Parts: sequence; C-alpha cells; structure tokens
Amino acid sequence: MGFYFYPRGGSAHACDAISGQLIANGFDVTLLAGSRSDNAGLGSAEEFYSGTEVRSVDFTGAIASEDPLGFDGGAGTAPMHASYEDRRDAEDPVFASLDDRAFERQVEAWSRELAAAGAAEADVLYLHHLTPLNEAARRIAPEVPVIGHIHGSELLMLERIAAGSPAGWTHDGIWARRMCDWAAGCTRIVVNSPKGLKRASALLDLDPDRFALIPNGFGRDFAPRHTSRRSHWHRHLVDEPKGWGPGGAPGEVGYRDQDLGALEGTTLLAIGRFTEVKRLPLLIEAFAAAKPRFRQPTGLVLLGGYPGEWEGEHPLDAIERVGATDVFLAGWQPHRDLPAFLNASDLLVHPSVNEQFGQVLVEAMACGVPAIAVERGGPATIVDHDETGWLIGPDDREALTEAIVQAVNDPVGRQLIGRAARGKAVESYSWEEIGSRIAELVRGLPATVSQVG
Repeated sequence: MGFYFYPRGGSAHACDAISGQLIANGFDVTLLAGSRSDNAGLGSAEEFYSGTEVRSVDFTGAIASEDPLGFDGGAGTAPMHASYEDRRDAEDPVFASLDDRAFERQVEAWSRELAAAGAAEADVLYLHHLTPLNEAARRIAPEVPVIGHIHGSELLMLERIAAGSPAGWTHDGIWARRMCDWAAGCTRIVVNSPKGLKRASALLDLDPDRFALIPNGFGRDFAPRHTSRRSHWHRHLVDEPKGWGPGGAPGEVGYRDQDLGALEGTTLLAIGRFTEVKRLPLLIEAFAAAKPRFRQPTGLVLLGGYPGEWEGEHPLDAIERVGATDVFLAGWQPHRDLPAFLNASDLLVHPSVNEQFGQVLVEAMACGVPAIAVERGGPATIVDHDETGWLIGPDDREALTEAIVQAVNDPVGRQLIGRAARGKAVESYSWEEIGSRIAELVRGLPATVSQVG
C-alpha cells in the first residue's frame, strides 16, 4: 500500500483503516508512506498508522533544506511532496506548479523507496490518490496490478484546471494528463460516493465500470459513551490548549475556566483542516447570527487545523471580524481522541462544500451525534434530512443559521435524530463490513497485468 503524503487528513485515516481491515482479512500489508519527524511527531507515519508494517519516507530533511523540491537525502527520504491545494507560503506547493525536473526528482526518490519495499514482488499495489507514486509504480513494478483510491482532493484540482487555472499553475496541462494516465493504468479504482464516481469518471475520462463504489466507515471506538464534559473541555481548552492563530504555534490560543460556561449548555462541534472548502468563516458568521436566538447557553468548538496550515481567512481572524463570542479553537488532536470530543458535543456542524464523502459525518452519527451538512456529494447520501440530521444548500448562511437554531432549541428532537443517525451508521458504515468488500475486490484482481495508459 502506498500513501505519498505525510499523515494529516481524512484520507490518511482511511488508509490506516483499510490497511487494518486487509490484515484482518488475511492479507500481509506493507505500507510505504510519507512522514515527518519534526512538528512534535504530528506527521509521523510510524505513530499515525497502527497495526501495520510501515516503511516511512521522511520529508523532514527536505523541509529544513534550502531547496525542498530539490532535496536528495538518500534512502528513506524524498523531496518535499506537492499538494492538490494552493496555499500561500506552504511547505508543499501545488502540483500544477512543478516543472518536469521537479517531477522526475519525485519519481526517482519514490521509485527507490518502492523497490526497497519489494513492490515488484507484491501481488497487488494499493495506491491512495493519484501522485508521482503511481509513476514510480509503473517503472518499478509494471506487471503488478494496481488498485487506485480516489479521495476527492485530486478531483478538486482537476476541476480548477478545467475551469481555468490560477496564476502560477504554469504546468497544469501536463499534470492533468499525468493524473488521467495514472488512473488509466489502474486495474480498479475505489471511490466512496456516487457523486465521486460520476466526477472521477468524467474528469479522468474513464468508463464508470472501472470504479468500485465502496464508502468509508467508522471504527469500534465510535459509539455513545458517558463523558464528563466539564473535565473534557477544561483539559483541552484550559489545561492543555492546542489552538493556534496565523503564524503561531499550537497552544498559543487558550482559555480560562470562566470562559467555558457556554459549553455547559449545548456544544456545537466542527472538525477538519482549515481549508477553504470547509467554509469555517461562513460557519462562524452563521453561529454569531444564531446566538441571540438560543434558549440556552451554546458554544462552538473548532477542532482541527493542522498547525501552520490554512486557506483563505483563518478562523481566528473570522471570529475577530464578526465579533463572535463562545467560539473556541481546540487545535489538532489525534484521531484516537475524536470519539471523546464527539461524545462531549451535541451537534456536528459541517458546512463543507465539494465533499466527496464526509468521514466525520459517519463517525459523529456512530456516536449518536446528529449533523448539519450540505446537500451535495457524499453528505447528501449519508444524512437523511430531518431523519438522521439536517441538510442545507451550499454557502447558504441563512439556511445554516436556521438549522443551527432549530437543532439547538429542540433538544428532545435532536436526541431522537441522534439515535436514528446511530442506527444508520451501524447498518451501513461499519469498517468490518466495508473491509470485507475491499478484501473481495483485492482477491478478484488478476495475478498480473500490464499497467497501461
């Protein structure tokens, strides 16, 4: 299994879960994954992935060097990976800005690491996203069948290219062609929602039959449980804060015990990276507009934001611009702690647009926490409006405000919807059931193929 990026987002969590399920279904799995040993271990592949043989490719040397894209540190390292996102001053530049020389350096490093990991002797290569790792696999193990896995962020970049690339994307055309070529070389490609299948088929110019529609799931730890809310929020917001502002370090944004009164009433939770598609400034505006109409104390906690990374307006700046109160930044937290955060909350608010699936929605529902989400893409297939949650239009601040007010002011109805959400999650999204489907897909591949494209 290959994962080109260091772990920090939802696709890394899916990679971890899928590798574990394949092992549970009798496969031997070696995971070749990007990693970084700085940043307090937050991006360490060895610490992130559990129960899997991990061979890490360390970006720490590249990040610290004068030329991260030209870095050559030998075995176990690689030049800094690129990104599907275009964030100003980011350590990982957007793919569409990399020239042919930078591309070849990426492929050479990953080819070396794939060869060292024994890719040519593997029965199957399972590659997450579409990246230079696909090109390296073609060169090192051309006869080994490849399962690709589209997580959605690669499609966002292709859509931006098709609509007219921003300034600086000087190599957009060749990258779009490469990604289509790599997809064509996959024997099968996993997508996790009907919209994702339709988007991928059109953008990658592939027949829909090449795709396998398999959703993401939730682990056993995601279940309703008693949590001392006061102790939980005091620990994470007062005693051990991890919130951060633009240019700041984790922990610089913290709170006093007397600030947490709103969280003793109703707690809204938003989870994710601080990317533009998550629409966190919109959420902050809607929460501030809804606040005068609440019948009980209510707070909003923003959980996430990988340290130092954000697109557009930082949530802290949005809080100050709007003058919002009772909005808290909890910082980046380990995925294993997410069930406790969900069980200390009453409602998940997820206004993200262009969401291919919506992993966090499933995990919240499994904990009996209903969600407000956008009626597009994956969320529209996960959440049933007024039955297991609430659906609103994309970028509709007024509708988001109304949904928040309704959910907060009707605790009995909210709890009934939460129970229904838990039922749907258990019925449709357990990793054990999904893992058996992935195992069946892998076993059904031919022994060898020629990667074409």
